[in-house]
Amino acid sequence: MVPRASLSAAVRALDRWIESVDPAEHAVVRLRAGVDCVQVAADMADRVPVSVNHVHTVLTGAPVLHGTGADAIPVDLPAEPPRQAWAKQATVLVLDSGIDPHPWFVGRSWFGQWGLEVIDGDGDGVADRQAGHGTFVAGVLLRHAPGVTIRQYPVLSSFGLTDDRTVATTLRRARYLAAAKRERLDVLLISAGCHTADDRCPPVLAEELAFWPTVVAAAGNSSTTRPFWPAALPSVTAVAATGPDGGLAPFSNCGEWVDRTAPGVDVVSAHVRLVDGERVYGAAKWSGTSFAAPQVAAELARSAADHHEPQAGVSGLGARERGPGISA
Repeated sequence: MVPRASLSAAVRALDRWIESVDPAEHAVVRLRAGVDCVQVAADMADRVPVSVNHVHTVLTGAPVLHGTGADAIPVDLPAEPPRQAWAKQATVLVLDSGIDPHPWFVGRSWFGQWGLEVIDGDGDGVADRQAGHGTFVAGVLLRHAPGVTIRQYPVLSSFGLTDDRTVATTLRRARYLAAAKRERLDVLLISAGCHTADDRCPPVLAEELAFWPTVVAAAGNSSTTRPFWPAALPSVTAVAATGPDGGLAPFSNCGEWVDRTAPGVDVVSAHVRLVDGERVYGAAKWSGTSFAAPQVAAELARSAADHHEPQAGVSGLGARERGPGISA
């Protein structure tokens, strides 16, 4: 945290380590993953007043972190989802890493020039581990609900990192903006989360999500029953991943707090990647509860728009719906 009067000097001094700057509330400068914040603050003590704060919980995007399916593998681009116009609009707010102008999205009424996803945040010429995550999630959502309206706010970095305060602040702004525009947000989709030391949801996140009636979140990929937040909140629909055989994917979290399952292994969707430093739009297959969650969000969006046709592969097998819960 930096005094507002010293923010410009701090940004100049910390430039090579900075991931984002939020001057709106307390002049917060977030440094990239792997940077020793304490050492940086000590080195800069004689140049700018910087207070190191480790008070926020880190949330991560939820593709598989290791093993088969960990990386997005390029595949042939499937047919574009139909450009449907539903009689009753249904809107899904996506909190992720952003949405790139993939051909599937450009020209749709809801798509705006939101800015490109960050693909190579560390500047090493190689796409970062979770680059293209938001574009992929949006593609899954669109494949299962072609007439949906998507709104998005980027909160995840290309390394798949964010924190509870960033998510809560972004949601509050989205809520105020929607109210000012008299726009209804039918479903909130969050494909990120975290475990906590006390197995309780970060308070700032729980307090904000209480304002959102329909929230879908990825259950996480730690292969554990330990609660993953915010998915494990009772008011949130937690989505675990199934494999090709319909059983729970080995990497998927599970437990009494999980509500739904959907396919999450080798999911195919829109993707953006780097080739010789240039963005190339196509498709990929990827695994994780991140990509199961938008299928359930799509189902809820179709329901909100009075489109009640069943969606193959999406099932309601969660503990809060049927009692004993999913077990690995």
